[in-house]
Amino acid sequence: MLNQAQIIGHLGRDPETRYLPSGDAVSSFSIATTEKWKDKQSGEQKEATEWHRISAFGKLAEIIEKYVRKGSLVYVAGKITTRKWTDKDGIERYSTEIKADTLKMLGGRQDGASPPSPSGKAPAAAPQAGDYFTDDDIPF
Repeated sequence: MLNQAQIIGHLGRDPETRYLPSGDAVSSFSIATTEKWKDKQSGEQKEATEWHRISAFGKLAEIIEKYVRKGSLVYVAGKITTRKWTDKDGIERYSTEIKADTLKMLGGRQDGASPPSPSGKAPAAAPQAGDYFTDDDIPF
């Protein structure tokens, strides 16, 4: 069986990153994808935007926290998951999202996206457009 989602889009806001009691990072954000087409009857240009909830864990979440910002163009691959929870009013809610296992930064480097330099050492090289990041293969 296969559960694989792949999308390319822009972040609608800065990612929210939090840390679990275990110390593992969790990053959440939304990506907009836009489909454009020409209406056959009117000849008018149409478009529809779809928002996708994304979550990432561990080292990938830490990379996202440091380098990905609102407006960033990214490729994300992962599996589709649905979570169930009870809200503050006692109503059961469901949320479908993509649990990212790969992220590729597309487009140019964002302002303020350079990593902090460790004291006394040369600054680490910031990721460039096109760099892939996965849970298992972080380049630094």
